[in-house]
Amino acid sequence: MLETARGIIAAKGLRSLKVRDVAEAADCSIGSVYNEFGDFDGLILTVNRETVQALAAQLAAVPSDDPVRQLHGYAETYLGYFSTHANLLRSLYEHRMEEDRPFPEDILIMVMRAFALMHDPLVQLMPEADPAEIALQARMMFSAAHGIISLGLEQRMVAVPPEKLREQLARFVDTYLAGLGVAPAPKKA
Repeated sequence: MLETARGIIAAKGLRSLKVRDVAEAADCSIGSVYNEFGDFDGLILTVNRETVQALAAQLAAVPSDDPVRQLHGYAETYLGYFSTHANLLRSLYEHRMEEDRPFPEDILIMVMRAFALMHDPLVQLMPEADPAEIALQARMMFSAAHGIISLGLEQRMVAVPPEKLREQLARFVDTYLAGLGVAPAPKKA
């Protein structure tokens, strides 16, 4: 059931996911899907948890020997992950809980841990900065990079062309860091 739901979301997007389709593909009843996941939200949230875990694992693998290069590595890794798993990431950001229930805390914590990966390199680059300011800058940097990537890959009006995303994303990271008073990474030889 989970594999089917993940496949539908990955191929067609969250709006295409229907419990009936999952049940048919898994050769079970709709009630079985609800028994396994509690409700439709439970199914989507399970897919979203796996998406966040997979992304976090890739981000955690970025080398941490140089904080500027590490931040560039996070942007590059996020671009790569988004490029291959766009609909799964969109599901994470687009899903709204039924009946306005709050989002489960475990997913919020997982997403915050992904933001927190940027915290250490920013602390190294701005050792005198207030921790709350660093946390805010990490979220701002992530949000801006996400927007650049999302709009570029969707080829929205006024977006960065997809073939220029990698280069412009690197330029954005350098520009953002320069605004914080951090020198850009040395160019590769």
